[in-house]
Amino acid sequence: MPDRRPPYDIVVFQVPAGPVRTCVGCRERGSRSSLLRVVLVDDGTGSPGLVLDEAARLPGRGAWLHPDLDCLALAVRRKAFGRALRHAGPLDTGALEQAVAQVVAARESGAGPNTTRKRVDEADGCPMSTHR
Repeated sequence: MPDRRPPYDIVVFQVPAGPVRTCVGCRERGSRSSLLRVVLVDDGTGSPGLVLDEAARLPGRGAWLHPDLDCLALAVRRKAFGRALRHAGPLDTGALEQAVAQVVAARESGAGPNTTRKRVDEADGCPMSTHR
């Protein structure tokens, strides 16, 4: 009796739970909670700069980045922020580099993966409070 398997192998990909984003540095996909959001802001002097959106709530187009200095360096070298944020021209990455370095240091010190994100729904600062 012949084998009745299909002539091709079916490949099943494991889909992560929740929203999936792509890192602009290494181009790997990851969950939204494991990546950092970067937005373009005008600092008032006319030169736009990149800032880390810790709460992921700032208006405008965002780019996603792993909390890794190598991914940041790769994104800057490839000029990926300009493409992802649809901006032509030079971008100031100084503030972003400092912010990502602080996040990396906090995670390496054992502070936990999500301690840098701020919760915006805590009215009085207590996470278990019923006063909202």
